[in-house]
Amino acid sequence: MAVLRGERTVEVDAPVARCFQIAADVSSAPGWQPALRSVELLEADGAGRAARVRASFDAKVRSLEETLRFAYQEPGAITFSQERGDVRSLRGWWRFEELPAGRTRATYGLEVEPSRMLGMLLRGPAEASVREHLLGAADALKVRVESGA
Repeated sequence: MAVLRGERTVEVDAPVARCFQIAADVSSAPGWQPALRSVELLEADGAGRAARVRASFDAKVRSLEETLRFAYQEPGAITFSQERGDVRSLRGWWRFEELPAGRTRATYGLEVEPSRMLGMLLRGPAEASVREHLLGAADALKVRVESGA
């Protein structure tokens, strides 16, 4: 199977710094990201943010366990990549762009090369359904930030 990739962009009624702050709080993300079941902090960076985590994802067709490495370019971007796990490779990102009136354009993206077994499960309509489910983090960020939580 080919690489599963996609991006979702939302406009959030909040400043870039607030969007970055919520997205950078990786340990709290299972409380608002629909596909993320749990996060275990393995290592923090100098600012106390998650640098390396073990994460469990609901990929609809099966659960995935991944060890991810995070990098932060405050306030404009967060990137993460797989160190080890159930897929061949995983790379993701958040990008935040300032809009007029204190609004933010937030983009969440993923590129996943599934394992052979997962690739077999992701044929046909299941692939689009899983992609939509995983990219739901962008919509969830909008709800989380705008709710004031």
